[in-house]
Amino acid sequence: MIHGSLAPVESVSWQSLLAQSITDPRELLRRLQLDPALLAPAQAASADFPLRVPEPYVNRMRPGDATDPLLRQVLPLGEELLEHPDFVLDPLGEQHSNARPGVIHKYHGRLLLIVSGGCAVNCRYCFRRHFPYADNALSTDQWQQALDYIRQDPSIAEVIYSGGDPLAANDKRLAWLTREIADIAHVRRLRVHTRLPVVIPQRVTSSLIDALCGTRLPVSMVLHCNHANELDGQLGQAITTLRRAGIMLLNQTVLLKGVNDRIEDLLALSEALGDHGVLPYYLHVLDHVRGAQHFHVDDATARGLAGEMLARLPGFLVPRLVREIAGETSKTPLHPELIRANDRLA
Repeated sequence: MIHGSLAPVESVSWQSLLAQSITDPRELLRRLQLDPALLAPAQAASADFPLRVPEPYVNRMRPGDATDPLLRQVLPLGEELLEHPDFVLDPLGEQHSNARPGVIHKYHGRLLLIVSGGCAVNCRYCFRRHFPYADNALSTDQWQQALDYIRQDPSIAEVIYSGGDPLAANDKRLAWLTREIADIAHVRRLRVHTRLPVVIPQRVTSSLIDALCGTRLPVSMVLHCNHANELDGQLGQAITTLRRAGIMLLNQTVLLKGVNDRIEDLLALSEALGDHGVLPYYLHVLDHVRGAQHFHVDDATARGLAGEMLARLPGFLVPRLVREIAGETSKTPLHPELIRANDRLA
């Protein structure tokens, strides 16, 4: 099946790029000409949560700059080893919503499938850095049980591919799973949450498009960009391919101290997303996962930034500021306009 112009962004395969990812802090520091004093804490932190970053993402970082916003998202730091009582292993209570292997069912009308436990990049703020992926790696029989779970609940209108990163799965697996889900009459939509095209744009191929778009289901994809510097030409080409295939593109961002907690960063990101035809969807405050406390931005600052975005951007380029709270029936809005509206209604 051909969906317009689907030329790959580069001839090298995404699988090769994934396999060649940098996993040694010493190599990352050498490549970026960084202070060797960063090595010992990076090695200590990566023993708890390994370093993993692919070449196409490293190539967008500024050599010699330890504060580069892309580097800061992936470089293990000694601060990760500090314990804080408010930062825990499972901040969203997902293990209680892990209805069966491979299934996370938190909200009415939709559920997550853990399609792959692997990621192309280990983001240091990841709320699932302690998730039991080994317990959610499914055999063929377990995949059928997960699909039966969907079949038996007619309230499920949307299935969301998640992980890890669902696009770390091969296209044959994705195509089979998508066909199986499309055969469930009450499922109306397919959503894919992924960071893989951001860090390896070569992942977007005609084979992937066929795997996702070959059924009756409308497909949306939520990318995960945190900074405008991530939107280079290769990612732009991948986004164009996805849009030509009819996939609705949204973006979610995590507000991170030292990465994107200045209004200039957030404005540039929303404008860059808009230039590429991607709608900003969510701006998440940090989930309180153990090891990520150094990224924390307080709520007052977050609301102030969201208010400035409202004042300086068209509404469709302003993401919703939200927090995810374990046990709640939806994400909790923290947007200043919504807060004021709720106060007037109270």
